[in-house]
Parts: sequence; C-alpha cells; structure tokens
Amino acid sequence: MSERSSLLNAAIGGVVTIVTAFLPFSPIIGGATAGYLERTDGVRVGALSGAIAAVPLVLVVLAAGFLFAFVPDPTAAGGLFLFVLVAVVLAVLYTVGLGALGGLVGVYLAEEFA
Repeated sequence: MSERSSLLNAAIGGVVTIVTAFLPFSPIIGGATAGYLERTDGVRVGALSGAIAAVPLVLVVLAAGFLFAFVPDPTAAGGLFLFVLVAVVLAVLYTVGLGALGGLVGVYLAEEFA
C-alpha cells in the first residue's frame, strides 16, 4: 500500500487506542485495527499507531512539567523531573510496543478471515 494509506491506517489505529484508553491493553486494539486495515506491514503500522496515541500523553506531561518551576527545593524538582521522565519513556515504550503487537495480530486476523 502507499505511504499515505499507511499513515491513515496508523492514525485510525491511534484514534481507536485513545478512544479505548479506559481498557488495560488498548494499544493492542488500536494496533490490531491499523494492522487489519494495512494487511501487509502490521508491525510497522501498529507501532506508528502507538506512537500517534502517545502524543496526548506526552503533551499532558509537558504541560504538567511546568509545575516543576514552582517547587521550592531544586533537588526535589530534579528528582521529580527524573521520575516523570522515566515514567513517560516507559509509557511510550508500552504504547508503541503493544501497538506493534496489535499490528501483528491484526495482519494475522486479516489473513485468516479474508
């Protein structure tokens, strides 16, 4: 498929991930949706859908990061910043990794039931 449709499928998968965010493994659902629509390179498009779904998370954390400017102790602010940075990296890896796994499942389902 063309690059444009791959990005569209990844965007659809990202939106599905965001809409189903109340479920524990929503990146798998979004990645599977993107992989099913893509039908060829599910891992790549699933990981892209996870990355797209991680954008709101990163924006919220960046907005919350401005609160560190109001912490009176610079050492505590540095520790909090490091903790939040590690948590964000792990959350993005979780979202992208499960999106890629979902993309693999989506391609399998597309081949199995098509």
